[in-house]
Amino acid sequence: MSIRRIIGIALLLAGLAAAVWWFVGRNSDSGNRFITGAAELGSLTEVITANGTINPVRVVNVGSQVSGTVERLYVDFNDRVTQGQVLLELDPQLFRARLAQSEGGLANVRAQAALAQANARRAAELRRQEFISQQDYESALASARSSAAQVASAQASVSQDRANLGFSIIRSPVSGVIISRQVDIGQTVAASFQTPTLFTIARNLTQMQIEAAVAEADIARVQVGQPVSFTVDAYGTRDFAGTVSQVRLNPTTQQNVVTFTVVVDVANPDGALLPGMTVNASFLVKEFQNVLLVPNAAMSWKPADWNRQRQAKAGKSGEKGGESPGGVAGQGYGTTIFVLGADGKPDPRQIRIGAADNDSSVVLRGALKAGEKVITGEIDPKGDEKGGGAQGGTRRPPGG
Repeated sequence: MSIRRIIGIALLLAGLAAAVWWFVGRNSDSGNRFITGAAELGSLTEVITANGTINPVRVVNVGSQVSGTVERLYVDFNDRVTQGQVLLELDPQLFRARLAQSEGGLANVRAQAALAQANARRAAELRRQEFISQQDYESALASARSSAAQVASAQASVSQDRANLGFSIIRSPVSGVIISRQVDIGQTVAASFQTPTLFTIARNLTQMQIEAAVAEADIARVQVGQPVSFTVDAYGTRDFAGTVSQVRLNPTTQQNVVTFTVVVDVANPDGALLPGMTVNASFLVKEFQNVLLVPNAAMSWKPADWNRQRQAKAGKSGEKGGESPGGVAGQGYGTTIFVLGADGKPDPRQIRIGAADNDSSVVLRGALKAGEKVITGEIDPKGDEKGGGAQGGTRRPPGG
């Protein structure tokens, strides 16, 4: 046998060995290219999420009934005030001048009224002696009554100007904390058709409320008395608790999105929550215990040739291709997932899912058992992950 023939046979055997090694190794590692998660028993909490802002339960806006220039300012932001405490004073010069003018007018009309009353008494005596006519007597009486009316009008003007002088001193109507101040010394306050807001006072910052915007798709599952947990950006992962106190019936529409305002009562004994903070609230709808859970990523992963396989099966059975909204006809299944079979290949399963959180969904029915590994993604030959997500490994049930 020639050397050339021996070398050819050796190369042929080496090629066959390489082909066998590649084929066997590819099939043996096919199961390793899938990213799996475990279907297992655990607990799940169904929640509704919404955003909102924190506000004091009762807020009082303090305004001014009169116009003027701020002469003295006694309070600032965050100051605690009591009912009746002076907050600011407007320049009283104009008010005092008007009061003095009206008091002078009142003294004038009182003097005229006294003279008219005296004339009326003399006219009555002269009329009794028939020294004057009845018409002159009645004219004297009318003059006295007119003077009395002018006195009453002047007294009302004095009362008004005295009240305006009092209104130049702005007092707190309630006890609380100043959370907003809109004026400063020297600023002119104009009270015309609308009362200007000078201060905003929160009556009690230990009791706050959240005004959360809940989507119309979720509002039916929100009830008064429902527990709520929420976080604020200022405190990271710290959880706060509240209770739904009101579901307002007035909807809000922005860019064709309808939301309803839900009021949540919150205790704030340490003053950590400040007015205006943005919250991320979770409304507790229902808690599920010892239920079968499947990773959410398993619902979005499908083999590359899944559509072709499904259409081929539909063609053999005479059905239309594609999944119907109800899943398998007559069974109420709506989702197809894939379990890693013993041969390392995807095995399709039909399930129906219920409530879900960020990681898992509750399996209501279907051919899926606890402990089976569901496929959530795969690694292509280049080593990149693709599919329903990179949620590899087994997820531990909540609290487990």
